[in-house]
Amino acid sequence: MLQNVGTVDRVIRIIVGLGLIAATVLGHIGPWGWIGVVPLATGVFRFCPAYLPFGLSSCGLKSGKR
Repeated sequence: MLQNVGTVDRVIRIIVGLGLIAATVLGHIGPWGWIGVVPLATGVFRFCPAYLPFGLSSCGLKSGKR
């Protein structure tokens, strides 16, 4: 599978996703917090479909390729 989410981006997505889900479960925010599933999933799978149309990638350069 194509990977377009780099390490730093991945960590931030996972932390934000878990934070939103935890805040929802604990009752600090409303049900809109379940949107945290999206950044969590994109961080876990290292793939963000929103990056595709723009040709973006937060992954570093592979060795030997520029």
